[in-house]
Amino acid sequence: MKLSGFLAFALLSISILSFGLTGAVNAQSVLPLSVSTDATAYTTGNSIVISGLIQNLAEYEQPVVLMIVSPDGNIVTIQQVMPDSSGNYSTTVKAGGTMNSSGEYEIRAQYGAQKITGSFNFISGDAPVKVTPTPEPVVEPVVTEPTPEPTPEPTPEPTPEPVVEQVVNCGPGTESVNGVCQVVQNTSEEEGGGCLIATAAYGSEMAPQVQMLREIRDNQLMNTESGSAFMGAFNNVYYSFSPIIADMERENPMFKEVVKAGLTPMLSTLAIMDSAESESEVLGLGLSVIALNLGMYLGLPAIVLVQIRKKF
Repeated sequence: MKLSGFLAFALLSISILSFGLTGAVNAQSVLPLSVSTDATAYTTGNSIVISGLIQNLAEYEQPVVLMIVSPDGNIVTIQQVMPDSSGNYSTTVKAGGTMNSSGEYEIRAQYGAQKITGSFNFISGDAPVKVTPTPEPVVEPVVTEPTPEPTPEPTPEPTPEPVVEQVVNCGPGTESVNGVCQVVQNTSEEEGGGCLIATAAYGSEMAPQVQMLREIRDNQLMNTESGSAFMGAFNNVYYSFSPIIADMERENPMFKEVVKAGLTPMLSTLAIMDSAESESEVLGLGLSVIALNLGMYLGLPAIVLVQIRKKF
């Protein structure tokens, strides 16, 4: 009796432990942050829909930072997407532009300290088309076949009546989806990524200062070979720390005002780039702007420190 009671107790303990382990494994299968695309492969001109879910939202509002990295490690674009109250977020990116090489692209999503990656394949429309030579036709000998016996005609089946689909007339700003009018979601498409620090400092992407930075980048720098090369190297460095600075600005209003005051001299010097149109003008004026900013942000403080040290 003692042996049979001990065996029953052991089997009951093993069942309880296995049930607890199964629950733990299922609990860990739900990720705190997810990211995915609506398809696995895209070509030039397709719309890439990136979406995901945040299990635990932060106490204060903060965006999800999405970064797309090319197969050779360069940053193609970066965007900030605000999640809704349930933790869902979504944005659309146009395939093409700076996304110009075929291969597997990586999606890096970050929400606060949470990070996750995804991927998709891109097939460039500029890739060379392989031409397969047409084989020469093989002449087969003509074989005289016997005359087939007449086949009786089959009895025609009754033709089913056509199904009349209900036409739904939707108003402006909506579209018909499976017979139901739904609101059309309009998403902005930016080829060069966002000015994260300036947007957080001035409070909106539509601020005049942020728009001036975008126009100089898109109209002057990105239209020349030297400007495009500079922006490619600059983006790799800038987007490595700018999401952190932007989050600090949103959390600390005092720090936000300090950053805004620090950006003012740089914005005044960048106005020189409005007159740059040719390759040589972009290169010459760009070097002048860099020299002015180095003088203001490094030279002047160094001179003041030297003068103070001489007096004391």
